[in-house]
Amino acid sequence: FIVVEWGDDVKAVSEDEAMVLVNHQATGDVCTLMMCLQDKGTVVRQMMWLMDHIFKYTNFGIVSLIHGDFFIRQGRAHRDQQLALLKEHLEKYYRSRNRKWIVLFPEGGFLRKRRETSQAFAKKNNLPFLKHVTLPRLGATQVILKTLVAPQENGTPAGREAVIKESKSKGLQWVIDTTIAYPKGEPIDIQTWILGYRQPTVTHVHYRIFPVKDVPAEPEALTNWLYERFIEKEDLLSHFYETGAFPPLQGQAKAVSREMTLSNLWLVGIQSLAFLSGGVWYCIFQYFYHCLF
Repeated sequence: FIVVEWGDDVKAVSEDEAMVLVNHQATGDVCTLMMCLQDKGTVVRQMMWLMDHIFKYTNFGIVSLIHGDFFIRQGRAHRDQQLALLKEHLEKYYRSRNRKWIVLFPEGGFLRKRRETSQAFAKKNNLPFLKHVTLPRLGATQVILKTLVAPQENGTPAGREAVIKESKSKGLQWVIDTTIAYPKGEPIDIQTWILGYRQPTVTHVHYRIFPVKDVPAEPEALTNWLYERFIEKEDLLSHFYETGAFPPLQGQAKAVSREMTLSNLWLVGIQSLAFLSGGVWYCIFQYFYHCLF
């Protein structure tokens, strides 16, 4: 599976703190992003993920827990409690673990599950009718900005100035608007990434970088700003599904794409380490089994 990148070059901000906003179509979105970030310096080791709590019970759930990622429970009944827990989690772990980027999916679920509800909400509130994305939710984005943006960076003091002062951090500097597109709009799930039972395909990822100082802090203005980003995503994806390419950035005559490639030696090394680790754990469990039984 090949990934092709478009738009702004995010390597330029890989050493700064950033919030990454991503559209969500399938579980394979996480695999796609992880592959994209492999050649972006140390950021792949210094990022925090926000993901649905169901992922806690998958094979990589324990790894994410140890890594310090946050599992969020969806639904109106849990919203206030989850946002309070998210704020507490960020204050406790984000800078103490030297995190750089934080990744979230503002739509709050997969496209196929939320599209109908989102379209009904849009119709009721006289908002654009979206087919390729859904309207984003404000909660987690607002908590992240309030907690991690340095005082006065985007017009409003941060929620916990002490967190920034203690770590000598500049706070969040950028918002990276990331749009994932699959050929024919057919997303790839994690099972496909692992087992490879689908024909080889090319996944396309588009980036736009915004200075955090240009992102409004007030709830209503921030909501409108988020809506604008996802309306832009809708336009980007419509163009992609019609032409097979993303449109050029402003000032460009032609869109420029970059094929994401990884060193074969690096891939062999990583896979060898995974098999070696599995073998070590097997020997450990076997030893304890024989000791106990």
